[in-house]
Amino acid sequence: MNTRIGPATGFVFAALASAMPVEAQDSRHPAIAGYGAITPMQGSANRPAPGDNMRVLFEISGGVADPSHINRSLDRVARYLNLLASAGNTPAPGEIKVIIHGPATPLVMTDAAYRERFGASNPNTGLIAALQRAGVDVHVCGQALAGQEISPAAVNPAIIVDLSAMTTLVLLQQQGWPVVSD
Repeated sequence: MNTRIGPATGFVFAALASAMPVEAQDSRHPAIAGYGAITPMQGSANRPAPGDNMRVLFEISGGVADPSHINRSLDRVARYLNLLASAGNTPAPGEIKVIIHGPATPLVMTDAAYRERFGASNPNTGLIAALQRAGVDVHVCGQALAGQEISPAAVNPAIIVDLSAMTTLVLLQQQGWPVVSD
């Protein structure tokens, strides 16, 4: 088998290499390092402008089949921030909110409590911390905590405990917050 690269093929490889960003990992994670990878798309339609109001409430209720994996819906929040950053838009702190309930509720547990229940550290802890550093408010349904027998002491201190997901959803929608559900 001949594996020699001819001049035309070499030119194609060189052109592709020069079109790729030097720090490909950074361009995939412009706001939240290590989470919510995106594919940069210059010139695409419906790109938010730097000053656009992109506030949103993410509703996360889906759990994970394997408790050693990050919740994909929570990772979508990081992806949203990375997409906004790729368009030059950075929401102000508190303009992105998350409400967690249902089978997703255990993702708010401390590492120790999660380890006790699932036998492994909480894979979502680093992502929650990164979202919090980016100004995201992460809330959990108090009713879901009670229903899943998660004590307040077992909740990550970065998480805000709400009366219920239903009341949070209604109150914020009445205030004009768009909702993205999983």
